[in-house]
Amino acid sequence: MNSRNLKDKLQRKLGLFPVTNIVIANMIGAGIFTTSGLLMSDLNNPIMMLVLWLVGGIIALCGSLSYGELGAAMPQAGGEYVFLSKLYHPLFGFLSGWISFIVGFSAPIAASAIGFSEYISRAFPQILTLQQYLGINDPGFSKKFMAMAVILIFTLIHLRGIDLGAIVQNYLTILKVGLIVVLIVVGFVWGNGNFDHISEGPALRLDFAGWKTIGLSLMWIMFAYSGWNASTYIGSEIRNPKKNLPPSLYIGATVVMVVYFILNLLFVYAIPPADMKGVISIGGLAMGYLFGHSMETIFSLLIAFALFSSLSAFIILGPRVYYSMARDGYFFKFVSKVHPRFGVPTKAILLQGFISVIMVISGTFDQILTYMGFSLGLFPLLSVFGVFKLRYTNYGSIRLPGFPISQILYILTGVMILILAYFERPVESSIAVITVLIGIPAFWWFQRKKDQETQ
Repeated sequence: MNSRNLKDKLQRKLGLFPVTNIVIANMIGAGIFTTSGLLMSDLNNPIMMLVLWLVGGIIALCGSLSYGELGAAMPQAGGEYVFLSKLYHPLFGFLSGWISFIVGFSAPIAASAIGFSEYISRAFPQILTLQQYLGINDPGFSKKFMAMAVILIFTLIHLRGIDLGAIVQNYLTILKVGLIVVLIVVGFVWGNGNFDHISEGPALRLDFAGWKTIGLSLMWIMFAYSGWNASTYIGSEIRNPKKNLPPSLYIGATVVMVVYFILNLLFVYAIPPADMKGVISIGGLAMGYLFGHSMETIFSLLIAFALFSSLSAFIILGPRVYYSMARDGYFFKFVSKVHPRFGVPTKAILLQGFISVIMVISGTFDQILTYMGFSLGLFPLLSVFGVFKLRYTNYGSIRLPGFPISQILYILTGVMILILAYFERPVESSIAVITVLIGIPAFWWFQRKKDQETQ
């Protein structure tokens, strides 16, 4: 191996605990703390919402079993980019990386940052008046400014290396999980809630309009579960990946499914369904109903800081995809540069931070959510289908339980969600499709450039 490859090679430093933390941190983020109020606006039925959160967890678990096999067979940085390139064609891998670059990580970072600003604003509403002193009339300026500042701070943290990043990540994840446990226990034991809220609201009509609502709701829920595949993106930095990578996925998915269901049950217990509708900072509102305004302020502040964990995890993972693409010649070469001292793809991290800031500036939360959900639902379907090819060719190094039921269930539900969500939100979904199609000429441009350099 020449000196350049040694300099630009990621090192295997992470064991099962930090990798599982990264998976859990990616999953428990802005989604669970921000989407339930939006879901109730469309579903109007607490029971249906709770059922869909369980369904989403089962889908994520099916996906994690599939990715466990894929990640053990191909333990490299990049996730779907590596899987699809090797199983099908570099074009499919590039398109998944293209979506990861534009949507897959930058958009969740933006969403987490926006979620942080929503909770901080609930805790300290006077912050929203700051723009008046600057002569700015946009009421959302303060929230967007805070979101951009958070992205910048954590981008700078992760420029300092994976060791520091992992330490920060571990503490943030422990803080977030601890906060959720406290919220659940305190809320159910001492909170002033009512389980009768579960039976309130009309039954959801199961005509085509009702199924479209279910499809869009599940797509938003799957955003909350996104991250169940997180450890496959850092396969090159996991010690003994055949042993540590698969359990990090299915342990993470199972823990999060249980946490999500109980936490949503607490939201319904605390808040009448009519008052949940459209509220993004749903956790703060729940604590306000359970304990009063002072606890609403305290927990809004705590949840705001807990969102740092998922934002931090996305900043760790995304640049590893762009790094892998660039090393293979399918992205700008400067992105593959690893810092000689800190051992991280510095320029990839900076590029991702820039895209995330653009997302914060340009979109509303539900627009980002829909665009992101549709985009992210496409390529995992191809990856999960790749398990059949993996088994057929005996390329896989391990075989996890559930085959082929888990793969069939994931693919069928994933296709249904995309179709129904497209009919419900055609504009955002079409933009997602266009984003993918733009990646096709980009791939051939990079391919031609790569061929010219090797001649």
